Amino acid sequence: MTNNYNKILVLAPHTDDGELGAGGTIAKFLEQGSEITYVAFSTAGDSVPKHLPRDILKTEVKQATNVLGIKEENLIIYDYAVRKLNYVRQEILENLIELRAQKDFDLILIPSINDIHQDHLTIAQEGIRAFKQYNIWGYELIWNNLQFNTTCFVKLDLSHVQSKVNALKMYKSQGFRDYMSSEFIHAHAKTRGVQIGCNYAEAFEVIRSIN
Repeated sequence: MTNNYNKILVLAPHTDDGELGAGGTIAKFLEQGSEITYVAFSTAGDSVPKHLPRDILKTEVKQATNVLGIKEENLIIYDYAVRKLNYVRQEILENLIELRAQKDFDLILIPSINDIHQDHLTIAQEGIRAFKQYNIWGYELIWNNLQFNTTCFVKLDLSHVQSKVNALKMYKSQGFRDYMSSEFIHAHAKTRGVQIGCNYAEAFEVIRSIN
């Protein structure tokens, strides 16, 4: 795949969603010289294990995106309440429109439009509203997807998959989740690679393609 995307915007409902859904692709595009802006809408303080600081995910997303190679100035963190993003749709839309005015993006990465998590679906819908004249891909978080249309694949090297694993290791507060394990990350990337005849890949839904 030839990368024609110079400026990419990753919309993550919660810290870690962008890495989970597109971490390998982010690593590859950065390696190829793309500029990537990562926006996290909730640091999910109410979901953090009780023995940890409520704002720990804010620290961890900074570490994780740094591991991937995203510039500090290209990380934007909002602090909307977890599981309640649907109550602040207008505010989120205004955030996105403001961002759209600041940079001319080539590609927007959002959660799948088939994602059943209320926060994920909200960001997907508002992302489409704000960027309806842009290329948009939906990334997969398979534990939340009732279905997923694999209409686009990005071939990955082992190094890209490992960068994704290394980034996710920064989320120590979330390490108990099965989908955070390196075994799962490698296996899923291997599965997507088998589908297109390569070693590793990530899959996306093409929501809009403009040529």
